[in-house]
Amino acid sequence: MRKILLSIVFGCVSLFGVEWVSYERALELQKQSFKPIMVEVVRSDCRYCIAMQRDVFEDKEMSKWIAERFIAVKINLDKEKLPLDVKVTMTPSFYFLGKERVILKSIPGSWSISDFKDLTKNIKGH
Repeated sequence: MRKILLSIVFGCVSLFGVEWVSYERALELQKQSFKPIMVEVVRSDCRYCIAMQRDVFEDKEMSKWIAERFIAVKINLDKEKLPLDVKVTMTPSFYFLGKERVILKSIPGSWSISDFKDLTKNIKGH
C-alpha cells in the first residue's frame, strides 16, 4: 500500500532511482502511452553495468528524466532470456522499442548522465 501511495504521489518515479518493470508489464504500459520502451541488457558481473546503475540510474533527477520519456526494463542475461531478436555483443546495451516492438535505436556501452541524455533525448515512441 505504501509503495502504491508513493508511486501516485511521485508520478511513478522511484525515490531510489529508475523504476524498472518487467518486459511484459512494459508492453502493457506502452498500450496506454506514447513512450518507447527502454530495455537495458546487463550481466551480473559487468562492472560497467554496475557503474552505470550507481552513477546514472540511481540519480534522482535522471530517474525522473527517464520516467518522463521511457518505460524502463532491465534484462539480466545471467538470469533471463532476452525477449528481442538481437545479438548482444556487450553489456550494458540499450534497445529502445516503439509500438509493435520495432527497435527505434540501439546504444551499446556505459555512459555518463549527460552523454546518455544526449544519446536518448530525441527518441520518440510514436
